[in-house]
Amino acid sequence: MITHLLTRIDLMMNSFSKGQKRIALYIEEHYDKAAFMTASKLGETVGVSESTVVRFATELGYDGYPKLQKAMQEMIRNKLTSVQRIEVTSSRIGNNNVLDSVLNQDIEKIRRTIEETSHEDFDRAVDEICKAKRIYIFGVRSTAAIASFLAYYFELIFDNNVIVINTTSATTTYENIFRMTSDDVIIGISFPRYSKMAIEAMDFARRRGAHSIAITDSMASPLISSADSVLIARSDMASIVDSLVAPLSLINALIVATVLKKKDEVTETFRELEQVWNREDVYASHDENEKKTDDK
Repeated sequence: MITHLLTRIDLMMNSFSKGQKRIALYIEEHYDKAAFMTASKLGETVGVSESTVVRFATELGYDGYPKLQKAMQEMIRNKLTSVQRIEVTSSRIGNNNVLDSVLNQDIEKIRRTIEETSHEDFDRAVDEICKAKRIYIFGVRSTAAIASFLAYYFELIFDNNVIVINTTSATTTYENIFRMTSDDVIIGISFPRYSKMAIEAMDFARRRGAHSIAITDSMASPLISSADSVLIARSDMASIVDSLVAPLSLINALIVATVLKKKDEVTETFRELEQVWNREDVYASHDENEKKTDDK
């Protein structure tokens, strides 16, 4: 139904009422904008009532307007360009306060992540990570930052190798993962627009028998087909920037869960690290900060 939305509209066009035809034509021409409108806003835009929009969704075979909206969003998941993102973001925020709008949207994404992420998959992912011989973490472009954040803590927690892949180069990627075996884990992080290399790396891991963990935005993501554990973290494909608040929060949970699972070992590791940090004077002390303030 997601794939063939526009085809369904074309096939049913002659049976639509006048108002429904206006909705249909608008969706055909501006589905990138319609996908992020409420039923009320879409109705106002094309000059029909909200109830007409809801009936249109039902006529197409959807269980209410939210299902039609979701279908439109899935359809354009890989198609919004940077320019379109700017236009859609401008339309959504309008004259509202940008700070409040962005923060509230991020709060909503975390709420949806809590509802949609499988606890079973999360627990399985933690188990597989803790027993893996090597941990591969794939994240490129905007996700490279959170991949590096995850790797930083995993390198402290685990004695085994943690390999970060943050390049779109096929040659470099395969040079990093060609030794992968069934004893290993790969964590693929990708959000719209999805990285082709992330998909290929996950496919390669599946063929090698490694446990594949996908951190992505929905069950429609191309990473899902190769994943053994799926961790859904809501992003925003129609924002000017990729919202990684929910993915980072999910990664925080992953780090905390692994620390708690390996509590005794990790406690000893960090006890030794604290001694090194103190000996090497790595962090500024509270007394030093106070002295600098007094000197001013």
